[in-house]
Amino acid sequence: MSTLTQRNSGLVQRKTEASRNAEKIPDGDDDRRAEHEQEDEKGDSKETRLTLMEEVLLLGLKDREGYTSFWNDCISSGLRGCMLIELALRGRLQLESFGMRRKSLLTRKVICKSDTPTGDVLLDEALKHIKETQPPEAVQSWIELLSGETWNPLKLHYQLRNVRERLAKNLVEKGVLTTEKQNFLLFDMTTHPLTNNVIKQRLIKKVQEAVLDKWVNDPHRMDKRLLALVYLAHASDVLENAFAPLLDEHYDLAMKRVRQLLDLDPEVESMKPNTNELLWAVVAAFTK
Repeated sequence: MSTLTQRNSGLVQRKTEASRNAEKIPDGDDDRRAEHEQEDEKGDSKETRLTLMEEVLLLGLKDREGYTSFWNDCISSGLRGCMLIELALRGRLQLESFGMRRKSLLTRKVICKSDTPTGDVLLDEALKHIKETQPPEAVQSWIELLSGETWNPLKLHYQLRNVRERLAKNLVEKGVLTTEKQNFLLFDMTTHPLTNNVIKQRLIKKVQEAVLDKWVNDPHRMDKRLLALVYLAHASDVLENAFAPLLDEHYDLAMKRVRQLLDLDPEVESMKPNTNELLWAVVAAFTK
């Protein structure tokens, strides 16, 4: 599968009261923790909290034109990876236990941990598919199935359709984008130009700081959502957009540190304390 091959060529929070409160949340309450982690920017209203999928799409959208690059064939599978990680961070999904003989991340099946609705239509649709599928599928299979990349006609119903358009409409509702029609000679296309540049600049700054000013040289000391964002932005071929404004020396340093993350072994990292195995399984699917 070309979209899941290794993409090595062309490498392309402030601690507020909300985040301090998140530290007091018990380890088992993943959903409450995820909600608090999204409140890391002081003054954010509920409408401007973005999911991983929305953040990756926003990084990929051209500000004025309102659409992603026609040459980007990676973002579709990248967005499906975002969904799996988002559901894992919200306590809905996990990997099956590895048993007596430790299985690799990419052979372990994805298990529904909780079917409580998330309130996000796309996430709930993916969760429903995963919950109802027996026998369970592994991470790489789910990325392919949700993307519609299957030769089995009996599995085409797993495909989540119009994902980019639906995510863009979410961003319109949150006041980040607007909706327009553009004529491309032979056809008209709905586009979603940027209207709230503050939100996008904050997102870009967050990604830049993760590998520059706030670099900790240890993925397990990074916020899991932010770590996932860096990995999935790279897998979706939109990370370059966040680094493009940097000065040359900062750009080179940022790329060097992204390379350090990409060179990590997901199997090793997934065995360390306080980790999310499904997050590393998704990383493995895009980097193995």
